[in-house]
Amino acid sequence: MNRTPLIAGNWKMHGTRDEAVALARALAETVGRVTGREVAIAPPFTALEPVAREIAGTQIRLGAQNVHWEPKGAYTGEIAVAETDETVNRRLHAVLGAELVPIVCVGETLAERDADATAAIVERQVASAFAGASSAQIARCVIAYEPVWAIGTGVTATPGQAQEVHHAIRRQLVGLASDTTAGRIRILYGGSVKAANIDTLMAEPDIDGALVGGASLDPAEFTRIVRYEEKPQ
Repeated sequence: MNRTPLIAGNWKMHGTRDEAVALARALAETVGRVTGREVAIAPPFTALEPVAREIAGTQIRLGAQNVHWEPKGAYTGEIAVAETDETVNRRLHAVLGAELVPIVCVGETLAERDADATAAIVERQVASAFAGASSAQIARCVIAYEPVWAIGTGVTATPGQAQEVHHAIRRQLVGLASDTTAGRIRILYGGSVKAANIDTLMAEPDIDGALVGGASLDPAEFTRIVRYEEKPQ
């Protein structure tokens, strides 16, 4: 089944409003009309509104980095001590209820990988995240495999390591949802993605895009990632 690749840039806690606008403006020029793949950017919350204006009329989609599951309430700052599988599930249902597209992140720590527990950890996280979701709801989602040991470290899972986990997630989705949903849902790889490794990652059959962190802050680097070569030489 053909899946439209998705390259998403997560700017995390980087950039003032002016810096975010400048970055969005640069990307609107370089990838605002890209075809054959989708592009999304997730600036800090304080920059969502000006960035939205900057990319209006382009193909770039706007994302938020987080969401609370309650529509309102006494949740000042909404900063928790820890994120659990249960809170991920509650956030998922809140996003689905708002008719938005959730990007659900899963991944193991280095200790868990060294203990050969990657498969079990990721399987548990996926099952917990989608608990109570119908096949049709799951089909509206995006999954990102982000090994914790590769986030912001400069260390990237090899294409083979990433493909193995992506394929296992897709097999699990057959049972959680259906063959059709498993074949339709996009599974991104995240964890020190950069221009130097995007081509080989995207050559794997079950890697449908990338969730890009630090490299998404450099317009030239992120543009090269978006314009990855489908058939690297």
